[in-house]
Amino acid sequence: MTTHIVHHSDKITLLGGATVDPVHLRRALEIAPALVAADGGADAALAAGCLPEAVIGDFDSISDAARAAIPDDRQYRVTEQDSTDFEKCLRHVAARLVLGLGFLGDRFDHGLAALNALVRNHERRCLLIGDDDICFHCPPDLALDLPEGMRFSLFPMRPVRGVSEGLHWPIDGLDFAPGGRIGTSNRVSGPVRLRMEAPGMAVILPVEALDTAVAALMPPVVVAVSG
Repeated sequence: MTTHIVHHSDKITLLGGATVDPVHLRRALEIAPALVAADGGADAALAAGCLPEAVIGDFDSISDAARAAIPDDRQYRVTEQDSTDFEKCLRHVAARLVLGLGFLGDRFDHGLAALNALVRNHERRCLLIGDDDICFHCPPDLALDLPEGMRFSLFPMRPVRGVSEGLHWPIDGLDFAPGGRIGTSNRVSGPVRLRMEAPGMAVILPVEALDTAVAALMPPVVVAVSG
């Protein structure tokens, strides 16, 4: 059983080591003030004037200066090499939603690894923020009210099927797969509703859709009612 290093009842901002737009970081922290750094993301956090609640990773990227500036009890080294620092963080934090920055930029292979991690850990709701795009794993049922004509891209990381409403090109009856049919550059024609048969589909939207996507991805709070 995985131990949760950081646990929040609401949202967490997770910062990686790739270049991050300061405007996007400020907006993420407004939405999710609790900040966790993935390895070298600690340097980015300190450069932005933020002290992370925790640093998680194999510590092959964090600088000596950052390690000295961050209290020892906030540093959590995870030495296994079978996963990326992003995936290590997803396993060891618990929140209703994680906003991730610094994972889609700088290196294309790192971006692909981040998409893979989203699917491998699809039970953890996480939204990645890049310079121009946001990306998240599509839950089984997704509803979004977006401007008509907005770009709406789907990219399968596994073979997957689903049905849609509100897309210019519906996905009903299509077999999506890596190396096969993909769904990039679709566009919104009305209120969007997606129902996926299985995990595996990534949704890619313009960064302007951030607030709408955050609201759609927040799981409902279950309130216990005594009988």
